[in-house]
Amino acid sequence: MTSTPATHAHARHIQAPEYADNKTDHLARLNKIEGQVRGISRMVTDERYCIDVLTEISAATRALQEVALGLLDDHVRGCVTEATRTDPAQAEDKFAELTDTLRRTRRL
Repeated sequence: MTSTPATHAHARHIQAPEYADNKTDHLARLNKIEGQVRGISRMVTDERYCIDVLTEISAATRALQEVALGLLDDHVRGCVTEATRTDPAQAEDKFAELTDTLRRTRRL
């Protein structure tokens, strides 16, 4: 029986996540994005010009995409690379998981 990415779901959470070294940077960006989103909400409340609101939404979306790409980079450099070095079966699972993630997030 071949394993699937879901088979290793529990194992993924036992070890430190791949992004642990960049956690502070990721959180700083997410906190900034959180502020951007609150600002967008205020803009809507204040009935600001729709193009201005859309411009801010676009900026927040791009910022989230950058965080996602950073996490993806951390995952490939950490988890996927380690699996390819140590466990071919797990590496196949990681590649399948990565491909599935890229399909779901292909608009990044």
